[in-house]
Amino acid sequence: MHGRIGLAGVAVPLAAVVLVAGCADEPEPIAVPAAPPARVEAVAASSGGACRLLDFGVILARTGTRFTVAAASTSGDTHTCVVRGDKPWPELALTVTDTSIDKEAFAADILPDEGKKVAKLGQTAYRRTIAAKSPKQGPAAEVCWLATEGRLASLRWTFGPGAQRAAAEQHTTRLVALAKTVRTRSL
Repeated sequence: MHGRIGLAGVAVPLAAVVLVAGCADEPEPIAVPAAPPARVEAVAASSGGACRLLDFGVILARTGTRFTVAAASTSGDTHTCVVRGDKPWPELALTVTDTSIDKEAFAADILPDEGKKVAKLGQTAYRRTIAAKSPKQGPAAEVCWLATEGRLASLRWTFGPGAQRAAAEQHTTRLVALAKTVRTRSL
């Protein structure tokens, strides 16, 4: 029994020597810079409110413009979502509000004189352009519709300074295509 204990006592110090000697031969650690954080692309719906009705991929497919930032706001029965890209312009705003108006009231009270009727969007709808309101922003394209579930919705695309109203006019057809994807019932 003493022989076994003696061998065990000898083996431990030899192992310790081997381990210490092995550590001395290894190169010193090299500092490696951390990888940059991965860019996580948020979805518009993550902002809540009316932003739940928009999807950045759908906006890109319908309008040709990539947006990456969304902000929502609610005031009473009105829900708004504003989306932007890396720059302040263009800006897309969706507004949805509960309403009790019907098609006749929409035509009499909401439809502007310069509005052009849009077929197959809600109960009734129009599109129009709006002239630039200041030197700090350009013209806007707008689509407004009375949804089937008693909600009034609008999409407004505001261009940056220097944009022409003709560009806004052409853009209204893209907004109509986007508006047809908005499911106001989901709000």
